[in-house]
Amino acid sequence: MEEEAVERWRRVATQILWRLSGRRWGLCDVTVRPCRQACLESAPISFQAGVGTGPWVPYIGVDGAWRNASVCGCRPSGCSCSELCEVKLEGPVHDVVRVNVDGVDLVPEAYRVDAPSLLVRTDGECWPRCQEMAEPEGAPGTFTVTYRLGLEPDESAIAAVSALFCHLAKGCGGGGSCGCRANKNITRLQRQGVEMEMPDPTVFYSSGWTGVPEADLWLMAVNPGRLSRPSRVYSPDYARPRRTTWP
Repeated sequence: MEEEAVERWRRVATQILWRLSGRRWGLCDVTVRPCRQACLESAPISFQAGVGTGPWVPYIGVDGAWRNASVCGCRPSGCSCSELCEVKLEGPVHDVVRVNVDGVDLVPEAYRVDAPSLLVRTDGECWPRCQEMAEPEGAPGTFTVTYRLGLEPDESAIAAVSALFCHLAKGCGGGGSCGCRANKNITRLQRQGVEMEMPDPTVFYSSGWTGVPEADLWLMAVNPGRLSRPSRVYSPDYARPRRTTWP
C-alpha cells in the first residue's frame, strides 16, 4: 500500500475511534479569545432612579448577598484567601502552547492550569477585562490562548487505533474481505455440507462498536456509557471563549 493511502486510513481509524470514544481522546491545537468573568464582590447591587449599577447579571455571592456581575472582569474563588485572576477554557486542557497579551507572548512562569480548564495568572498581573475582538490575533489590545485540548492517547488507545487501521486498510485498500469489502448482505452461508453464520455488521455499527475486538475492548473501557461527547454544565453567566474558524 502506498504511503499516502496508509496515512489516509490511519486518519480514518483515528477519527472513528475519537468520535466513538466520546470525542475526548486525542490532542488538537486550539486558539481562543477568552474573556475573564467578574463577580464584583465589593460592589453590591444599588439602584438610582430605577437603573442598576452595571450590566444586569445578578448572582448570590459567597456571603449570601445579592450582587450585580459585570460581563468581563475578575472571578473570585470560593476557597481562596485572595482573589484569583483566571479564565475558563474549553477542557480538558493538556498543556498550554502560547499565551499572547497585547501582541506579547508571556513566559510560561506567568501562568498555570488548574484542572480541568482554568488558566490562572501567577505573576501578580491579571488577565485583561476585555479585548478588541475586531482586531486580528496578536494585535495590541487582544488576548489569545493557544493550547492542546483533549486526553493524550495511551498504549491501549494506540493499540486500538492500530487494530482498526489494519482492519480498514486490508479491506478498503487491499484485496482482503474485511473492512469496506465485507459483504453486508450475507449473514448465513451453506455450501457442500458446511454452514457458516456471520454477524450483521449494521447491528454492532448502530450500537457504537466497530466489530474489531481490540478496538471494541478499548471503547468499553474508556466509554462504557456510550456517550457521544463529553458531559457539560452550562451557565447563563458564562461567556464562552471566542474561536475564529475562518479565514
